[in-house]
Amino acid sequence: MTVPALLPSAPASPVAAAYARLGEVFTALRVDERASDEGMPRGTGWVASDALGAGGDGLDAFLAWDDTQVRRDYGRPARPDVVASFGLHRYAWPVCLMVTLPWFLHRRVPRLPARNVAFQRALGRLAVRVEEFACLPGDPAAALPGARVVADEEALRAEVREALAEHFEEVLAGFGPRMRRGRRALWGMVTDEIVEGLWYVAALLGEERRALAELERLMPGSARPYVGAAGFRELPGSAEACGTARSTRDRATCCLFYTLRPEDTCLTCPRTADAERVRRLAATA
Repeated sequence: MTVPALLPSAPASPVAAAYARLGEVFTALRVDERASDEGMPRGTGWVASDALGAGGDGLDAFLAWDDTQVRRDYGRPARPDVVASFGLHRYAWPVCLMVTLPWFLHRRVPRLPARNVAFQRALGRLAVRVEEFACLPGDPAAALPGARVVADEEALRAEVREALAEHFEEVLAGFGPRMRRGRRALWGMVTDEIVEGLWYVAALLGEERRALAELERLMPGSARPYVGAAGFRELPGSAEACGTARSTRDRATCCLFYTLRPEDTCLTCPRTADAERVRRLAATA
């Protein structure tokens, strides 16, 4: 009897496990990996990241969502630069996780140029195509197509910074003129999203303490083009109010939410005093 040959299985994705874990703890975001021979999704609310970087109709449509949301939720329009700042924040926070979470969980760093990312924000979906990634010696994924082995942990941290810099260098070309901010402020905002996105998700995973230490090494304050450090510190008075000491940081940049509600600043905004941070954390403890 002739036994039919088995078809070779598709190579495992080096980042699939990290994205699946993200979906388990943060259900508002779903990641769709695209194969190398698949195109990126278009239409029906999808926007390509390289279209955002081009700054044309794609960015107009993307920011129209933020403008509509502001008018609906706050009963007033926001300045165009504020709308653009909201849009970049809501884009950068999840996209940074596409690089930082595989690094944090599995020590694998995907390269995601803008052409290989698309966002469907109404449905909370990101599509990514990973064609190249970095890993450490001894990682089984080193045998996969597109793998690049680097020497050690510091070299891998450099890969994280370089992968995100490559992506956002292109995207900021579109957002920058709309936000009316200089290069330093734009990269400060990217720094904040890198740090605060992984910090948040690591807490959901029960690994906040490790994430704080890892992020301090990833974002020491001297890595360009980034501006500012992870800069975590223990929040004075939090142990008594919350039952355990809590960490905080001061953002390198402001998202400009105060222009809509001056009394309602972000928890890590430099405008928010430590006593107010403790009060809010205690209220939700």
